Amino acid sequence: MNIKLLIGSVFLSALAGCSTTQEKLDEDAPFVSDFPTQERVDYVLSCIAQKGGLTYITQYGCGCKIDKIAEKMSFADYDQARTFGFMRKTPGEAGGVFRDPPEAKRLRKLMEEAEAYAEKSCFVK
Repeated sequence: MNIKLLIGSVFLSALAGCSTTQEKLDEDAPFVSDFPTQERVDYVLSCIAQKGGLTYITQYGCGCKIDKIAEKMSFADYDQARTFGFMRKTPGEAGGVFRDPPEAKRLRKLMEEAEAYAEKSCFVK
């Protein structure tokens, strides 16, 4: 009977240790980006094309670059900044809606800073 009690105590202690360990893991979880995989792939392919074509250096550097951008801004901000960037080239008043608002300027600056940080971090000059 004492053996059953001892085994039961060890089992319960192990279960209690597992639940504590799980809570600890959640606290120490690394940052996970909200960038969709397709957006990452599109960015990497575009970056590779801009850098002169597919090589190990451009593949690694461009993959690194989108990861660094994702560290600096949420996908929602990235997506809006990209939209403002594309649409601000629209001539006249129609483009002013995308050029002039303070939010457009804030997001454009955030994107420029994130891209500069990513370029410096991922490509050797």
